Amino acid sequence: MQTAFQDLLEGNHCWGCGRDNPHGLQIKSYWNADETVCTWQPQAWHCASPTHVVNGGIIAALIDCHSIISAMAYAVRAAGHSLGDGSQPIWYVTGKLDVAYQRPTPLGPPLELRARFDVQNERKILVHSSLSAEGTLCASGVVLAVRVPGEWMQAQPG
Repeated sequence: MQTAFQDLLEGNHCWGCGRDNPHGLQIKSYWNADETVCTWQPQAWHCASPTHVVNGGIIAALIDCHSIISAMAYAVRAAGHSLGDGSQPIWYVTGKLDVAYQRPTPLGPPLELRARFDVQNERKILVHSSLSAEGTLCASGVVLAVRVPGEWMQAQPG
C-alpha cells in the first residue's frame, strides 16, 4: 500500500492538502501509473445551497490542491527521487486555476480526482485534472503549477 503524498511532507498546513491542518479537507493523493488519483468523501457541511450537491468552491479547492501536490510528486519523480525519501521537496504554487463545471456534483458518493501532466519547462507544469462521482465527470480543471524556491515555505508575511 502506498503512502499518500500529503503524508510524506512535513509542515504542510494547506487547507486542502495539508496533513498538518486538522480543519482542512485532508485529501490523499497517490500514483496510479503515469497519473495521480485521489478519492475524497464529502460531508454534509461541504454542500452548496441545495444540500444535495457539493459547493463549487470546495470542488475548485479539491482540483487545485490535488493538482499542486501532484505536480510536486511529478517533479520529484522526474528528478529521480520520491516524496519522503529524504530529498528536499520541490514546491509548487498555483499560477492559474481554470475550473469547468460539467454538472452538479452529488453530495454523498466518494469523489475521484485524476491528474495528468503537460510539462512546460523546469518551472511550470500544466496539470489537467478531472473530478468524477460514481464514474460520471462532474468538473475538470487545468492548473498552472509554478515552481518556487524551498525557502518559500519559511517566508514570513510582510
